[in-house]
Parts: sequence; C-alpha cells; structure tokens
Amino acid sequence: MTGTGVAKFKIKEIEMNHLEERFFNFVKKLGRFNKRSMFGGVGLFTDDAMFSLVTEGRLYVRGGGEVDNTFEKLGCERFKHVKKTTIATVNYFDVSDLFEKNSALLMEIIQETMENSRLEREFKKSKENRRLRDLPNMQLTLERMVKKAGVPDVSSFFEIGAVDVFKKVNTTYGGDVDVKLLWKFAGAESGVHWTLLQEPMKKALLQQV
Repeated sequence: MTGTGVAKFKIKEIEMNHLEERFFNFVKKLGRFNKRSMFGGVGLFTDDAMFSLVTEGRLYVRGGGEVDNTFEKLGCERFKHVKKTTIATVNYFDVSDLFEKNSALLMEIIQETMENSRLEREFKKSKENRRLRDLPNMQLTLERMVKKAGVPDVSSFFEIGAVDVFKKVNTTYGGDVDVKLLWKFAGAESGVHWTLLQEPMKKALLQQV
C-alpha cells in the first residue's frame, strides 16, 4: 500500500471510529446498554436483547413488526452477512443515512425497537412459552428431532444445554447430523440467530462435542 493509500485508510478508520462514538452517545440518551462483538463489529444490547449493530462503518437497527414497514418506506436496506459460500440476510436495517439526516425520527424508531427487543426477550423466558419451536432458530422439524432424542420441552432443553442436546440428536440420528444444528441449538439457548455466533464460540462448542 502506498503512502497515499495508508493515509486514506487511516482517515477512513478515524471517520468510522468517530461515527461509532457519536452513535453510542446518541443511543445512551435512551438508557444503559451493553456492547458485545458481533458480525466483526459491535452489537448493542438492552436487557440482554440485541437491538443494534455497528459494523464496517455502517449503523444497523433491528426490525420487527411495524418497524419493518417504517424502514422499508424509508428505503433502509437489510444487513447481509457474507460468508465464504453463503449470504445471510438478517432483520437489521441500515440507518446510517437516517442517523445523519433525521436523528429525531431514528430516536423514536430505536425506542420502539428496544422495547420490542425487551418484550420478545421476556416472552422467550416466560412460562407461557413452552414450545421448542418458539425458540430462535427452531421450527417444527427441529422440535420433532429434539423430542425424538429425548428432550421433551423448553425447560429440559435449557437444563440439558445446547451441546448435550446436539449429542442426543446426533446419536438418535446415527451420527449423521449437520453441525449447523449445534449452532442453531446454541443460538436458541442464547436467544439469538445462529449466524450471530462468533467463530471463537463455535470452536469452543465443537471442542465440547
């Protein structure tokens, strides 16, 4: 990289860091939040529920319900997580331009998003939610697989843990189970989409299998 290229890279890096700092300060007005590494960037969490993502110099806010319609009308695009062979589109919308042009509207949207995230998280933990298929990444097919492996309900799923649930399913189905099920079970246990799991966590899970 030439001297000019290095200089441009450093300027861009400074601008990205400045954008992140401004956005974090902006979100602080809505209350306390936690930060965790996600998608090579930073995920913002309230009450252990992720509501925003900052990565590669772009700002994303979680959709859901009527918020999706609002973002689509504003022309905000969904976040695409590019992997080696696949592209996962998740329900987080690019609000970078909105942050610069209409921060007041964005503030209202984030308030609604944070509340939706909290309510969804509470529902996931509530006693009313007893179906395995209601957990993140799970659907009827996986619910049936897990039950066949001897895990009858949500309480049992959390007591056993993602790794041992995977072992049970793998044994029941003759050791020919896609490793993605391990990521899906771990995501279900953590309350997040499996594509949000970072590589260090995946490696740690594999070591336990």
